[in-house]
Amino acid sequence: MELAFRAVLLAWLAADSTLSGGLNAIVEEAPLRTALPWLALTASASTDWSTKSERGREIRVALELNYRGNEQLAGSGLISAIEARMESLPADQSAAGFQIASVTFVKARAEQRGEALRALVLEYRARVLAV
Repeated sequence: MELAFRAVLLAWLAADSTLSGGLNAIVEEAPLRTALPWLALTASASTDWSTKSERGREIRVALELNYRGNEQLAGSGLISAIEARMESLPADQSAAGFQIASVTFVKARAEQRGEALRALVLEYRARVLAV
């Protein structure tokens, strides 16, 4: 379910006009040669979240936004768009073989990486059940 969830999530993020218009890439893993800004699903991990009658997984994902900005709020528009898109991920993913029970923000980490380079990692937890 983890790989299917990753694929659904990337497609959902890429289908957003605000994100696709504001980012040069929305990809799995950090791109080697892509101009900033870009968003990558850099890590995921899953654990059992089954019930007595259904298979389930708790999947944690880390989304990394890399961008340029001299001010701390430089990427705030993109960050808000990413958060809004994550919160609106449809629960019915039966075509991919699962149903989303919940998607929850876990934590964020921001850092400056040299001259005007910034990175923000957003971590989410999704609980999904097989259909």
